[in-house]
Amino acid sequence: MAAAIYVNDHLGLDFDDYFPSMIARLGAEGFIMELCNGFRLLMDGDKGLITFESLKRNSFLLGLHDMMDDEIFCMLSEGDLDGDGALNQMEFCVLMVRLSPGLMEDSGSSTQWLQDYLI
Repeated sequence: MAAAIYVNDHLGLDFDDYFPSMIARLGAEGFIMELCNGFRLLMDGDKGLITFESLKRNSFLLGLHDMMDDEIFCMLSEGDLDGDGALNQMEFCVLMVRLSPGLMEDSGSSTQWLQDYLI
């Protein structure tokens, strides 16, 4: 469950990080498939990308009804590796892993599942 918190005078979200337990339960392949399902839920069906418009339109699915446009833009910018202003499936998955405190705490063993899956 997400709860609103303030960080540096900005509204942020504190959330329970379920990713480590999801990986333990689903395995690497199952976890990646769930991330891909999340991507498809948020993407623009015509473009095959998560765009500003699709994220704004679907933000209610994330429980973020009152998101400001600049907050949506910042979310996209955080994960946009190729600079096109949108997130493709790989950028989304990489961003989700990077934003998981539980996966990033112990970068050695915690990300071994990702290395195993990608190799």
